[in-house]
Amino acid sequence: MDYREKAVRCVRETVLPVQAAQFRACGCDLDAQYRKYGDTESFFAKVLQPGRLYEVGYPKCVCPEVLGGETADAAHCECSRQSVLYILEQLLPERHITVRTVETVLGGGTCCRFAVTVE
Repeated sequence: MDYREKAVRCVRETVLPVQAAQFRACGCDLDAQYRKYGDTESFFAKVLQPGRLYEVGYPKCVCPEVLGGETADAAHCECSRQSVLYILEQLLPERHITVRTVETVLGGGTCCRFAVTVE
């Protein structure tokens, strides 16, 4: 399965415009965006090393296909990792972004959490 394309289709018209507006409102500063908007009911973000290392995720699974009962396979969480990567690549096109899955609800974790490196 091409999780990258699936992720892009999922967030391009929904999550990306919201995060792009937040990013612009914070002067195109990811640290400022995450400090201001990184503690909501559906999304969290922590600045671990300003300008470079972050932890982002969801307190619970937010995938429409999982919530709709279409899948419960933890491999499907690659779609979430790809969506985080895609959004950050759109916000920071001149930077190299790496996103690593730390834990997911479907994988037995307490939340869906990703480690982000910006270079």
